[in-house]
Amino acid sequence: MGKKRKSRGRAKGGRGHSKCVQCSACGQIVPRDKAKRVTVRRGLISDPTLAQMLEKQGAIISGSVVDKYYCVSCAVHRGICAPREKELRKER
Repeated sequence: MGKKRKSRGRAKGGRGHSKCVQCSACGQIVPRDKAKRVTVRRGLISDPTLAQMLEKQGAIISGSVVDKYYCVSCAVHRGICAPREKELRKER
């Protein structure tokens, strides 16, 4: 039987097992190498004009980095990734 994708839809390679993560949108349990990761930087100050004023005065505003994992169906629905054409799926 033929393969649809060269990587079988994962980034596992030769590893036998990978840990699972929970989708941030629907809560589905997905293998970590199959899930789509999105890194978002969140600032502590919600008002952007106030943050610009503080930066002009020389203040250092720290922020936190949040990693979100999405299952493939939620990533396609939100526009994070898009399906490729049939011939291009096996290419790297």
